[in-house]
Amino acid sequence: MQLIDWIILLGTLTFIVAYGVYKTRNNSTARDYIGGGNKTRWWTIGLSTMATQASAITFLSTPGQAFHDGMGFVQFYLGLPIAMVVICLFFIPIYRKLNVYTAYEYLESRFDRKTRTLTAILFLIQRGLAAGLTIFAPAIILSAVLGWHLTGLTVLIGSLVIIYTVSGGTEAVSVTHKQQMAVILTGMFAAFFIILSYLPENINFNNALEIAGASGKMEILDFSFDFENRYTFWSGIIGGGFLALSYFGTDQSQVQRYLGGRSVKESRMGMIMNGMLKVPLQFFILLVGVMVFVFYQFNDAPLNFNPAATETVLNSEYGRQYEDLMVQHDEIQQKKQNLNLKFAGNTNFSSAEITNFQQEIEKLNASETQTRKAARELIDASDEDAESNDKDYVFIHFILNNLPRGLIGLLLAVILSAAMSSTASELNALSSTTSIDLYKRSQKTEKSDEHYVKASKWFTLLWGAIAIAFASVASLFDNLIQLVNIIGSIFYGNVLGIFLLAFFIKIVNSNSVFIAAIITQIIIIIIYKMDVLPYLWLNLVGCFLVIALALLLELFIKTPTHKIKKST
Repeated sequence: MQLIDWIILLGTLTFIVAYGVYKTRNNSTARDYIGGGNKTRWWTIGLSTMATQASAITFLSTPGQAFHDGMGFVQFYLGLPIAMVVICLFFIPIYRKLNVYTAYEYLESRFDRKTRTLTAILFLIQRGLAAGLTIFAPAIILSAVLGWHLTGLTVLIGSLVIIYTVSGGTEAVSVTHKQQMAVILTGMFAAFFIILSYLPENINFNNALEIAGASGKMEILDFSFDFENRYTFWSGIIGGGFLALSYFGTDQSQVQRYLGGRSVKESRMGMIMNGMLKVPLQFFILLVGVMVFVFYQFNDAPLNFNPAATETVLNSEYGRQYEDLMVQHDEIQQKKQNLNLKFAGNTNFSSAEITNFQQEIEKLNASETQTRKAARELIDASDEDAESNDKDYVFIHFILNNLPRGLIGLLLAVILSAAMSSTASELNALSSTTSIDLYKRSQKTEKSDEHYVKASKWFTLLWGAIAIAFASVASLFDNLIQLVNIIGSIFYGNVLGIFLLAFFIKIVNSNSVFIAAIITQIIIIIIYKMDVLPYLWLNLVGCFLVIALALLLELFIKTPTHKIKKST
């Protein structure tokens, strides 16, 4: 990195933190600090919900996902717009009518304290893990690629977030999200157009799509009911839709974004904005990954994109074997480059010649896949702690080795801004839930507003320290963006089912729901461990299982009907 990159990176992060502290320096009441003062405009809500979901993992893992597996991952988001409509119609009016700080307050007014507490604890578990992961993901990848100290990076990212989240609470999170999304979108669009400019002169965008399509990267929709395939149209619409409904409708990190809106109308408009823009944004991020793939069809790519893993295996007893694989990989790449240069931009090929080209590319791709697989096996054999799966390293490798000075700093600012935006929302939600749903309900005497603001700040600091500690001991998974969604899918379906029971099925009472929720959570964990279903379907199964069990238990367990009332 050059001096200009450091200036852009540090200047961007410093401005975001300082802006968040300055804009919210006077938030002294619980309504302002925890609830955001009910003054957030719809475009801020829309950008804030997008920034909360778009963590650093999104911008590190998603392009790598597309590089290896193509555009099919976009199907994961197809159910999101439908979920936004449902939330606007039912969830937002109920939350706003009861004037709650957290989503889980409603559950006590509908059921009882233990159901509210259980649901809040389920949220704290899964979101606490996710908060650590959103810090850990960029830290471990940047440390491997740049050589920065891992623990130092996790502490840096976590500390920056803690500063303005502790200072300004919910509003600080929302106002900084606008700046973070501006940095993110600017950086990603700049990267996209620079990739296109790096392609050979006779290769335009349409040619690039044809080259990607020949390697199967443009297969967007899969209408099969194949449960072996994680991402299909149906798993996205149904499983992804239930995941989105659970996440945006019951997860405090998102609910808190629209609870702070000026009115029901403003909150609804913000969520509709999110529903309209989220799928195109994810499509674009995947397309950036596909363009990176096309770039490497004309330029040399490493056998494994994780430089730390490559160095480990080369210095081991398997170094010679790995070097042989590198030679094979280079030969395959050269053949692919020659073939692509011959095919791309030429409109005179017959259909038979095009078919022959596709067949040749498929053979070379299969050979390259086998070579990369053999390389990963050698890395694993050289050191069981080395990370051989390099999906999360593809985009950062491209950034550091191919982008011009200045833009490298901007793209690193994108990654760290995304990490900060998601982590801030998570810490803010964890603090609010702990303060309102657990701490405040345990107090025997009435406390002042100032007391709960101070308590929220201390809980933010506590959860920040927990997230940093978890990030310092975490380990990588198959693909980070999948891991985040897997964690959510294990818990979200159950929580959504509890809320649907509360909203729509008035004959079910507290004891039945409480027992059903505990049984459901155990069953979902068992199903995931047995690998019976793709993780997206766990959202659907968990939701309907808790509803069915509660209805069944209601036949045997009678509890008094709980009258709905305002709760704090």
